[in-house]
Amino acid sequence: MKSFDYTPQRVCSKKISFDIDDDNKLHNVKFVGGCPGNLLAIGKLVEGKDAKEISEILKGNDCGGRGTSCADQLAIAVEEALKKSA
Repeated sequence: MKSFDYTPQRVCSKKISFDIDDDNKLHNVKFVGGCPGNLLAIGKLVEGKDAKEISEILKGNDCGGRGTSCADQLAIAVEEALKKSA
């Protein structure tokens, strides 16, 4: 299992950390900062799910007209992690 940290841009969250196992499943998704209840829920919803599928689902989600969101930033982080792992 590989661990990743990502610094999100233009959102309230300051850090996203997660693991991707050998089967490309997401684990231990944690956000530092942001809306605690919503971000804890995202972590629970994506636990054990296929990383690429989750990235595709969350990509482009907008928060308050920022052009991104914590969920979108997670999608970007996962995409980058998958590229590094390839």
